[in-house]
Amino acid sequence: MPLSCIVFDCDGVILESVNVKTEAFARVAEPFGADARDRLVAYHMEHGGVSRYKKFEWLFSEVLGREITSDEMDDLGRKYADYAFEGVLNAPMVPGAHDVITAWHGRVPMYVCSGAPHEELVHILTERGLAKYFEAIYGSPPGKTDVLRRAVEKAAVPPAEVVMIGDAKTDMTAAEAVGTLFYGRGEAFAATPHPWGHDLTGLNAWLEGVAKA
Repeated sequence: MPLSCIVFDCDGVILESVNVKTEAFARVAEPFGADARDRLVAYHMEHGGVSRYKKFEWLFSEVLGREITSDEMDDLGRKYADYAFEGVLNAPMVPGAHDVITAWHGRVPMYVCSGAPHEELVHILTERGLAKYFEAIYGSPPGKTDVLRRAVEKAAVPPAEVVMIGDAKTDMTAAEAVGTLFYGRGEAFAATPHPWGHDLTGLNAWLEGVAKA
């Protein structure tokens, strides 16, 4: 089966920025109390890849017991972006990520599909000198399944010839829903039927095996 397209999540797959964003969620929720802070952080860690705005909605509805207003949403979004942006710009790359990206650039089309806001995502990858490697960069909205499907349609290849690389359950479920292959970053995927690695240092060898299968 040929390998015709590679799709990457960003945080935790290309950039080691998951902890930066976890800390940003904690700072955003701190004014609502320690319980709200801890519950939002736990929810964020359980639902990686979900839009930050969906997480703010959850915080208000499930923890604070009311709907969030548009002004509150905008305010939390601005604060979160301020807290996280500089950290993401300075985050190191995930071990092996640069090798994979450069090794496959020009061989198959590559895309980024992330739960981060689209314009912010493009800006960060451009500033990091990475945007040039990708055919397109897709952020939220919409959700991960929809952006992955958009990348597969843009590449105009069968989903079964596409590999989605992610570090969250939302990445895995999106791949399963769209019908692509999936490679997980992190031991959370050890109990799944999908291949995985602690980082991306073993990914090139696995991709070469898929391409030759």
